[in-house]
Amino acid sequence: MTTVLNSLGFERKPADTRVVVAMSGGVDSSVTAGLLKEQGYDVVGITLQLYDHGVAVQKKGSCCAGQDIHDARRVAEELGIPHYVLDYESRFKEQVMEDFADSYIKGETPIPCVRCNQTVKFKDLLATAQDLGADCMATGHYVQRVVGEGGKAHLLRGKDNGKDQSYFLFASTQEQIDFLRFPLGGMDKEETRAHAERFGLIVADKPDSQDICFVPEGGYVSVIERLRPGAMEPGDIVDIDGNVLGQHKGIVRYTIGQRRGIGIGGTEDPLYVLKLDPARRRVIVGPKEALATREILVKEVSWIGEDVPNDGLLVTAKIRSTRPGVSAKLFAGNDGTARIELLEPETGVSPGQAAVFYHDDRVLGGGWISGAISTDPRLEDAA
Repeated sequence: MTTVLNSLGFERKPADTRVVVAMSGGVDSSVTAGLLKEQGYDVVGITLQLYDHGVAVQKKGSCCAGQDIHDARRVAEELGIPHYVLDYESRFKEQVMEDFADSYIKGETPIPCVRCNQTVKFKDLLATAQDLGADCMATGHYVQRVVGEGGKAHLLRGKDNGKDQSYFLFASTQEQIDFLRFPLGGMDKEETRAHAERFGLIVADKPDSQDICFVPEGGYVSVIERLRPGAMEPGDIVDIDGNVLGQHKGIVRYTIGQRRGIGIGGTEDPLYVLKLDPARRRVIVGPKEALATREILVKEVSWIGEDVPNDGLLVTAKIRSTRPGVSAKLFAGNDGTARIELLEPETGVSPGQAAVFYHDDRVLGGGWISGAISTDPRLEDAA
């Protein structure tokens, strides 16, 4: 007898399958809920309140803000599904915002959206979904999930390369991927908006969120000042040979690869931020060619692929969300570390960013960049 699975991979009718949908108030998660409701599933919508509502209602276009919570509630009413708002403010502040501030102080450039997925959304919220008796949890991410041999689920890039969000989900565990579903992974944005219009959703024309949700208009420095008073310690701006060129008002104001706003003028060639030295409160600047990196060190590696051979594994490594992947050789270290040898040097590699590893379209895992080895040995001596 042939086993018939529903579209979410369960051997039962959709009506007998409960799915919790993480609803941010945007068009993607709203359409996810709409499609599953249309297919007859027992759908429950959950929205997280992640930071101060008084601030949130003034900030549109970011997930889990006041207006977005209102939009999610309205969509749930239109679809006729139960909807709950969970107050995760304290968890979000402790696990995401505090980490964000500390990372900048350590000279890193963090990605709080990954931390949010790694902790609040795919750990705490997923546990809540299970407490509600859900068979799975669905999100509006543009990633694909396929089941391979032995029933093991794999994570793949989204069909729409321009919207693919697999980079932000690299830290998902195998257990989480087994429980998660991504109904939009095989679509592009135009298809999603067409469904929103077909459902008559109030968010059909709502623009995508662009900013970090708790950072208004990109003003991350003010957020750090509020979370870590006194963190803006001044220091020296030095060149690659250690010569002092000027002073800064806090290394958190600088990121690797930055050219504008360094505060040093009168040089013949443009200067770029090459490295941040938080221990000595120094910003190291120099020519663009010194940004070239040949090796990357990675920590807190999350791995869902096959074992890495002792002589390394050829992978495609994506080291920024906005850049295409590059060919590299991956070597596994001890205690969740790894080393990446780039086949061609890359510029602007920054500690705190993620390095995500792929085999074709499949996500093998990833980790947080802890260091970069430059092609210019002077830079290593400078720090």
